[in-house]
Parts: sequence; structure tokens; C-alpha cells
Amino acid sequence: MEILFLGTSAGTPTRQRNMSGLALRLRGARQWVLVDCAEGTQHRVLRTPLSLMSLRAVFITHLHGDHCYGLPGLLASAGMLGRSEPLTIVGPPPLRAMIEAIMAASELTLPYPLTFLTPHELEDPALLQDSLPDLAVEATALSHRIPCWAYGFTESALERRLDTDKLRADAIPSSALWGELQRGRDVTLEDGRRIAAHDYLLAPRRARRIVVAGDNDRPELLATAAHGADVLVHEATYTEEVLLKVGPGPQHSSALRVARFAQGAGVRNLVLTHFSPRYQDGGPLPLSLLEDEARAEFDGQLVLARDLDHYVLDRTGELRQAV
Repeated sequence: MEILFLGTSAGTPTRQRNMSGLALRLRGARQWVLVDCAEGTQHRVLRTPLSLMSLRAVFITHLHGDHCYGLPGLLASAGMLGRSEPLTIVGPPPLRAMIEAIMAASELTLPYPLTFLTPHELEDPALLQDSLPDLAVEATALSHRIPCWAYGFTESALERRLDTDKLRADAIPSSALWGELQRGRDVTLEDGRRIAAHDYLLAPRRARRIVVAGDNDRPELLATAAHGADVLVHEATYTEEVLLKVGPGPQHSSALRVARFAQGAGVRNLVLTHFSPRYQDGGPLPLSLLEDEARAEFDGQLVLARDLDHYVLDRTGELRQAV
């Protein structure tokens, strides 16, 4: 699985960081999904291998502008490029009315159909089967000033290897029929034996899982979602010191609180993002303050995301930066 960061700033952009946007896809696949779509996201997409033609679904965590104001423009651009494939959009219930109002006011028509789903509707996995056959997605409600969600993405189509030792022990000769068995299809041998595929397939590997959270001042709400996840992507808008000065009103997390939760939850790979613009490399509040605070609480692999960073989660659960 791959993660590409399209924006990692909170609230407003900086010279180095756009606002929230994250792309996720299975390793090497053309198809991809987008989580949040701030203004300027499509400009970031142009600097990646991604194409709006192969975007399969958009997941919006909440309706603050730094997470969704880029969506109408992205939809329009996809239409101008000639997209015809359907696109699924998942987000808070008012999102559909917002998009339809903008389309009506600007007289925008799209040459492809949109399907709108709410996070609650993800409880029915069949609704995403056509658009995302290789991923299962669930939503977790978070704590923010307006309704907000996290999305968990789990591989749902796992390849299974043949038990070649058992095939040979049962005198099943190597042939094209082995390929049929690996595809899960029962076969009949020349000697008349009927061979069931499930008898000769090894147990599948563990499915990889990535959880991407929206804005949230209570990381503990992710206790169930983060259990067994390979990667947790969570906002760390402030250091604890600044968060205490700002107060609870914005309903964001500090690096300390997220890292402390991740440590207790047994998270293996923690990725922090959505940094307040007050933190600037070389400035009076360097980004290293957030990193130092998190490392004091978390002893797993810690990443502070930067725009256009590209990470690969391999089959062993190791998260590494792509080169």
C-alpha cells in the first residue's frame, strides 16, 4: 500500500505546505483514493504519478475549508479532462448539498456520474464494492467543532499462494491447472479426480490496514480503529505547550497527546500531519518541537509528513519512504 501526502498544513497554506489532502493506493495500482481535498490539491496531484482519470473515490473527513474547498475544482477539472468513469464521494451529509449548490450556481455539468455516501452508510460494504473492490473501508466518528470522521482502509482482496508441496505429495502434476487452482477454481485432472482449490491454497497473509483521521481532540476515540492497524495518520496541530495556551476551542490535538495514545494502543507506524503554520523550519517555532514531543512518548516508527512525501507500507508492515 502507498501513501502520498498532497497537503500537510492546518488552516492555511504556507510556502512549503498545502492544506489537507492524502492519496492512497495499492502498490503499483493506477486506481487510487483521495482523503480530503483542500484548495490547491489538484495542483499537488500534478506533481505526482496520479491521474484524475483513475481516481476511484474521495473521502472527506469534515467540512472545514482546509479539508474540502478544493473538491469542486477537482471535480470540474476531471470533467474537462474527459473523465467518464463514475466517482464515489464519501463525506458528512451536507457535503452533497454543498457540491450540488456549487454546480448549480456555476452551471457546472459533469460528463461522469457521482455517487454520494455518508460515513454511516459505509456499514454496508456492498456500497463500495464496485468502486473499490480491493479495499474495505470503515468510518469512526471523532471529536471536533463540526462532525468529523476517520477512515480505515483494509486490503480486501488478498492473493493466496499454492501449497506446492501438498500438490506434489498428492501426485498432481505441474500444469496450467495449477494456475486455475491459485485463482480459486476447482479443476478435474485427466485421471478424473476432482480437485478443490481451497484444499491446496495456503492461508492468506494478514491484510494491511491504514487509518487516516480527520481533525480530532480525543485520540482515544480511535482505540478500536487503531487496534491492529499498520499505520495511523493523525493531526498534530500543536505542541502541548501551545495547545494549552490556545485552549480547547479549536478542538485539535497536540503531538504529545497523539503519540501517547499511539504508544498505548500499540500502533506500529505513526504519521503526524496537519501542522499549524506557526511551525516553520528555521523559524522561532521549528517543526522539530513537534517531533521531539512525540518521540518522548512514542517508541515506534514516527513520521512527520511533508507535502509530496511518498511512503510504502510493505507486506511485513514496515513503512518506508519511497525513492
